[in-house]
Amino acid sequence: MSYPSTDQYLAELYAQPGHLLRRAHQIAASIFHDELGEMVTPVQYAILRTLKAFPGIDQVSLAGLVAMDTSTAASVAGRLAEKKLLTRDLDPNNRRQRKLFLTKQGEALLQQTVDGIGRLHNRLFDGFSEHEEEQFMALLQKLVHINNSQSRAPFVPAKSASSAPVIEEDTEN
Repeated sequence: MSYPSTDQYLAELYAQPGHLLRRAHQIAASIFHDELGEMVTPVQYAILRTLKAFPGIDQVSLAGLVAMDTSTAASVAGRLAEKKLLTRDLDPNNRRQRKLFLTKQGEALLQQTVDGIGRLHNRLFDGFSEHEEEQFMALLQKLVHINNSQSRAPFVPAKSASSAPVIEEDTEN
């Protein structure tokens, strides 16, 4: 049996953006685990960072800000509450919702991640010039922004426009 040129098929695979994005995610997750794996997962980190910026946010809004489905966000928040890193208090104005707050332990854990996050960043961009890093990040943010509606769990800004993270649009294209 004859097989087509493996190099040709691999070259085609490695030219596909989806494959490269998956590989980039694998690499980023591996480095994250190397640097912070004993402390927190990438999803837990995203939730804790978001709670630092939006104390008292409800679980549904939190899920939108970290771009994950609400059941996963609630499950992760529950595990973080069990670890005493956040509290989930019933909202007195809407007893179907919970307001989330970092605990002192959660704040301390975030502070402990600062050096590891810096190392993660440096490792990911080792070999990039400052200009290349800026270009890559701008294009990656653009890709995520223009394709947000295609996601199964899109980013949803906070209810208050003044409290939502600023995402700049590229008006050139």
